[in-house]
Amino acid sequence: MVISKKPLHFIVAALVAFLPLVTVANPESDSTAVAHNSVTTETAAHHEEESKDLKTEIKEFINHHLQDSYDFHLFSYEDDAKVEHHIGFPLPVILWDNGLQLFSSSKFHHGESAAESNGNYYRLFHGKIYKVSSAEGEVTVDEKHHATNEKPLDFSITKNVFMMLVVSLIMFFLFTNLAKSYAKNGGIAKGAGRFFEPIILYIRDDIAIPNIGKNYKKYMSYLLTIFFFVWFLNIFGLTPLGVNVTGNIAITGGLALVTYLITTFTANKNYWGHIFWMPGVPAPMKLVLAPIELLGTIIKPFSLMIRLYANIVAGHVVLMSIIGLMFIFKNWIGSSLSFVLAFALSLLEILVAALQAYIFTMLSALYFGAANEEHHHDDHH
Repeated sequence: MVISKKPLHFIVAALVAFLPLVTVANPESDSTAVAHNSVTTETAAHHEEESKDLKTEIKEFINHHLQDSYDFHLFSYEDDAKVEHHIGFPLPVILWDNGLQLFSSSKFHHGESAAESNGNYYRLFHGKIYKVSSAEGEVTVDEKHHATNEKPLDFSITKNVFMMLVVSLIMFFLFTNLAKSYAKNGGIAKGAGRFFEPIILYIRDDIAIPNIGKNYKKYMSYLLTIFFFVWFLNIFGLTPLGVNVTGNIAITGGLALVTYLITTFTANKNYWGHIFWMPGVPAPMKLVLAPIELLGTIIKPFSLMIRLYANIVAGHVVLMSIIGLMFIFKNWIGSSLSFVLAFALSLLEILVAALQAYIFTMLSALYFGAANEEHHHDDHH
């Protein structure tokens, strides 16, 4: 086979053509070489320090995006007087500390001051609220940098909680209208329902029925809810609102726990029989395998939790890191490549948002099907 060298020649020619755009010209005279080298060294040190600060700022921004917060922070800017302004909106803080404490998160001034409520003072520290003695009081830490202040019971409407409420309301009104359109139009969907009807039928015909069997109807409400809930939250995570609900392990753990509880409390005796006293297995081996099978029932929802959490967090970190590269390169070649790569990855994340909802729903249906599997005569042989 003969390989043409024309593509190689083209790549080399392109690199040579772009070389002057990324290189620095030589000094014009030898008499200024020492001064030029000194200035270059100082400039390089300054740029290195600035680059480190920029990298630290990008890392902190990514960490802030991944964490939950008590307000929606869209962006910030500095005016001509170098005063920083934050654009967003606060959320209600609900605490239980010698009674109900209710106030707006704007009192924290983005963590710069303590918030007062009924004579009590509270401060933000690493995304959590701690009680302090006065308006000037600070959160004290131990040698491991852990806060030692009293922490009140927190029932606040955080950013993640707010988005879950929003998605719940969207789903309620969307599918209520879909049900009404069925009743009014003789079983034919209208409006937005025409888009969601094929998805609902797919979940029923290709996920619930094949994996659960004849008892699929009692699980359909949960399977539809969990699919659209996770899908909508994943989509909102790709918007400029900066929400990362399914990237919070507490949220994915709660969803996996619901799947585990439904599986456990709706399982038939055949399911438990295969766990504690497997048919066709010698009695001594049954005693060994029973704890392993019981542990497997806990590992299944644990894998659900980790899979959804890890995939969403990884996608957000990679996407925001690529966007941050545009500010680090500071030239049109690197920034343009970063933008194109970030755009392509954003399109891929839209697919991942639906894929992760599908996987969570599919695995839940598999667990429900295993819990309702009928007894087979072949197990006695």
